[in-house]
This record gives sequence, C-alpha cells and structure tokens, in this order.
Amino acid sequence: MTKVSAADISKLRELTGAGMMDCKKALEESNGDTEAAQDWLRKKGIAKAAKREDREAKEGVVIATTNADQTRAVVIALNCETDFAARNEGFIAMANKFAAIAIENFPATLEALLALPFEGAVTIGEKVGEQVGVIGEKIEIGRYEPLTGAQILTYNHSNNKRSVAVALSKNGNEFEQAGRDIAMQIAAMNPVSVSRDDVDPKIIEKEIEIGKELARNEGKAEDMLEKIAMGRLNKFFQESTLLSQKFVKNNDQTVDQYLRSLDKDLTVTGFKHISL
Repeated sequence: MTKVSAADISKLRELTGAGMMDCKKALEESNGDTEAAQDWLRKKGIAKAAKREDREAKEGVVIATTNADQTRAVVIALNCETDFAARNEGFIAMANKFAAIAIENFPATLEALLALPFEGAVTIGEKVGEQVGVIGEKIEIGRYEPLTGAQILTYNHSNNKRSVAVALSKNGNEFEQAGRDIAMQIAAMNPVSVSRDDVDPKIIEKEIEIGKELARNEGKAEDMLEKIAMGRLNKFFQESTLLSQKFVKNNDQTVDQYLRSLDKDLTVTGFKHISL
C-alpha cells in the first residue's frame, strides 16, 4: 500500500473537510492520487458527511440491549436530521446492528465503537459516513453508554426516542419485573443519579445557590438563607435522585423502599438513559 505524506493528507483534508484518518486511508487506497482519493471519499459518503457537519442531527433512534446473561448492556443513539429518515426500517435495522456489535465487543468508548468492524469490510464509523451519501442527511452515533451489573434490565420506548438500561445489585428471575419497572421510572422521571451520594458536587453547589437566591428574593433574612437552601436541596434529592423518588407504581413508597421490600439487599447500582 502506498505511503502518503502528512502534507498530502492535509491537502486532501482541506479539499474535502473529511477527517485525518479518512484522508490517509483514501490516499492509501488511491495510490497517492488526490483526485482519486476525493472520489473514494465521495463514494464512501465521507466527503458529503463533512460538508453536512454544520447541520443538526436531532432525530434518530435509541436502542438499549443486553447480553444473554444480562450482566452487561449498551445504550446507543443513532442520529439523523429528520423524523422521516429515523422511521425508515433500514435506518432502524442499522441502529440495531450497531447495538448488536457493541454488546458483543463491549467497547469502553464511542471512539472505540466507531473503530469496530462492520460486517467485515468497513468500520462502524465508515459505515455511518457511507450512509450519509445513501440517505442524504447528516448521520452520527450521537451517544454510546456501556453498563455492567449483576442483572441489567432495559426499557425501549415504543417510538425509539428513549431507552434505559438499569443495573440491579442481585440476579434472579424474581427481580426482572422490578428492573423493568425501575427502567420505566427512569424514563419517566429522568433522575440525575442513583442516589444523593452520586450527585455531581457542581449540581449540589448550583442548587444551593439557587435556593439561597430564591429565599433572598422572597425577602428571607440573610442568616436564614443557608438553612432554607438546604431544605430545598433535600427536596431536590427526593425528586431528582432515583432511590429517593416516589415509586411511580406506588407513591406510598420510594424506589429504595420498593426494592428492599422485595429483598433487603436489592438496590440499583447504576443506570444509563438516552433520550432524543
């Protein structure tokens, strides 16, 4: 295979707007011929994809799936520009293929996922670029989230716009329905974390500041602001952290209480939620 210079790669990148590695491969495949390399990129849809980078891909399909023993899961979003393209059976099938490859190989990052082979000939990243030329829209894998756990259950909303994977601390057929219920709870209530202990300190800091400012605007005394803000923070934890939320199927229990009513050691160890 022809060796190509950095200058040639840079030149092709300027001409097409394609990525560095795509340009390198195009030149190698075209024996260093810049014009042929441009054609190669166009045929793959990569050059066209680069020209569409300024477009927004807000529509698409979200898929959550697990391996056979439910110990690992992936949630993946394949984005496009229009709902028309997102509802295409071929587009949905491609998203499911990407999810199947992801669960089989279980890459740690989106970059690693894009580098995986797709049906032998090309990588997933190259397949995505190729489909830009086929569909005529900007297409990208917008998010990819892997998850491991003792037992993972998933929820895929019927319109393919929202998916959840939730990991339980214990494995057993008797916990499957509970896992599905909690996955649906996450989809509906959109918690920021599993518990208050997992909340990002920056979020806590922001909530305290908002609480203080609200109290100040209500005319509360300065020496009372901290106490009032902490009370509002506790309410935030109750509404926005999964285990503290009211269980949607029984508001007399929190999610934590519901799980422990099934087994004293049953809890959620993690979840992934992607919504378009």
